[in-house]
Amino acid sequence: MTAIAPSPARVRVTALLPRLTLVLAALLAALFTAANPASAHAALTASDPQDGAVVATAPAQVTLSFSEQVAMGDDSIRVMDPQGKRVDTGELRDMCSGTTIRYGTALHSGLPDGTYTVAWQAVSADSHPVSGAFTFSIGSPSATSVALPTEQVGGGPVGIAYDIARYAAYAGFTVLVGGAAFILLCWRRGASQRPLQKLIVRAWVTLTAATLAMLVLRTPYTGSGKFADALDLNGLKAVLETKTGASLVSRLLLLGAAALFIAVLFGAYARKAAEAEEAAETAKRKGKAKGRGADKEAGTDKEAGAGKEANDLLFGLGIGGTVVAGGIAATWALSEHASTGIQPGIAMPADILHLLAVAAWLGGLTALLVALHKVPGIEREAVQRFSRVAFVSVLVLAVTGVYQSWRQLGSWSALTGTSYGQLLLVKVGLVAVLVGIAYVSRSWTARLTDAPAGKPAKIARQRDVSRETSPAAVTVPEDPKRAAQLARQRAARENAREKQVRDADPARAGLRRSVLAEAGIAVALLAVTTVLTSTEPGRTAERASVRDSAATAVPNRAIKITLPFDTGGQNGKGSVRVEVDPGRVGANSLHVWIDDPQGQPLDVPEIKVSFTLPAKDIGPLPLLPERAAPGHWSASGVQLPLAGEWRIDVTVRTSDIDQTTVQKNVKIG
Repeated sequence: MTAIAPSPARVRVTALLPRLTLVLAALLAALFTAANPASAHAALTASDPQDGAVVATAPAQVTLSFSEQVAMGDDSIRVMDPQGKRVDTGELRDMCSGTTIRYGTALHSGLPDGTYTVAWQAVSADSHPVSGAFTFSIGSPSATSVALPTEQVGGGPVGIAYDIARYAAYAGFTVLVGGAAFILLCWRRGASQRPLQKLIVRAWVTLTAATLAMLVLRTPYTGSGKFADALDLNGLKAVLETKTGASLVSRLLLLGAAALFIAVLFGAYARKAAEAEEAAETAKRKGKAKGRGADKEAGTDKEAGAGKEANDLLFGLGIGGTVVAGGIAATWALSEHASTGIQPGIAMPADILHLLAVAAWLGGLTALLVALHKVPGIEREAVQRFSRVAFVSVLVLAVTGVYQSWRQLGSWSALTGTSYGQLLLVKVGLVAVLVGIAYVSRSWTARLTDAPAGKPAKIARQRDVSRETSPAAVTVPEDPKRAAQLARQRAARENAREKQVRDADPARAGLRRSVLAEAGIAVALLAVTTVLTSTEPGRTAERASVRDSAATAVPNRAIKITLPFDTGGQNGKGSVRVEVDPGRVGANSLHVWIDDPQGQPLDVPEIKVSFTLPAKDIGPLPLLPERAAPGHWSASGVQLPLAGEWRIDVTVRTSDIDQTTVQKNVKIG
């Protein structure tokens, strides 16, 4: 059969595909590192005093309530006076009870009036840092020299470095587990192939280095944001006592077991597999040759013995590798989103299966790509087996992904109205594109199936023959530069021969291109997945959005009420009109008008107003407006510290002895 040479344009495109993949990876890395700091699972649900509240007397303590369990230390809540001096005792009070997650810190006594700033930071149960700040005032608001932080904890250069390490850890795990699964399930001969050995060892090194980097950067990532704190041994000790620290240490221990697995896979198993293959070839040749039956039987026994040893070792590696891979996947499931929220007992096993399916599909895809580019003699049966493994992996991904989406979103509106839902849509779109390209790869695999059965071996023999026909002995010149030049020329000729043999099969070349396209999409998919795991789930984000909008709701217009009054004396009847603008928590302006029964302005000796919030036992907060014009009184800077059902009391005095008080309940905030 005459090989069809690919067109020059196709050759150029094929040569450019690896470069395009690298460019895509760089662009995704830039986009990934430029992302905002991760929003975490836990959110501040309430505080006492509330943000912007004005209290009459200094509180004894400041308390914070959270939606999920958080980890806090003695320095996690800091309260500063208008000059920036700390006024808290620095001792954290754990006030959690039942489902209520509340922490507080005591304040020094005798605090003067003014505006105070509360800054806090914590680590949520899914390992991501959270922080925030707010102000409250004692007596009345004042100027403050304390600036509220504009950047959340977990951001800045340290946050970027930590996120890169997280991405590298996911990529290393995917290639390590998927590459090993590809060898054990699809292509046993791959254990002795140098390109696959390099791929898996580099994946192990990447995952190990990324895990160590995350462990070292954990202190500045959840604290000061300074790289120098990575050398703080006390901080490292504190990290080791957290759930995230324990997960990272467990991962390192499991990676030690993975190193032993790799050594056996590429050592003893590779030798046994090669011996079994050699015995099978020998028995096949003896079966074709004429000879005595005893020789055939001896060859059969040798083949069976070698094959049994290889299969036994394969079984042990399969069991051990599954346990180690599941354990490494569990270090993510036990410390991130799956471990918090609803149904953690189901979510964590589902998350482990999800991660293993991702690794089997995308990591196996990477191994297949390397094999197609570096090992032209890969058997078509190996490609077919990987196609079946990928199909099962996609099914597992679909089932576990639908469950995780329901658990983290909770509603259809969160799918489009939250950052988590939008990222999830992007991920689903990338998976759909990846499945579409995989379908194209399956069509190329089908063409491989239709090819003559002996073609891979023939291609490998062509490669061996081309090597054998090269000069056996080469005179090395004394000039080192000339020797290096000749060595480069020989390497170039060898690469050209291998490429010629590799490109001799059009179906195999088409499969390489489609698999390379799959790998490029997989790079983007891993980047989106990494960002997704550090984003606040849609269920809690939507709940927090509803809470925040309710807390900051502003009426469309000022609150206006009209109340009739009768003091009982001469000219003691009329109506009082009250306007509170804008009628929300914080500063407001107050206007009061007094009209006689005919609707004309009525000048009275005195007007008093007070505000009371019975539900919170606040008030009455007295107010004496100033006369602005006949029948008109006003006041500015009227502070209403909390939202709720406020009662407005207006006292009207029409003479020295005649007065009355009228009241009305209004909704503030």
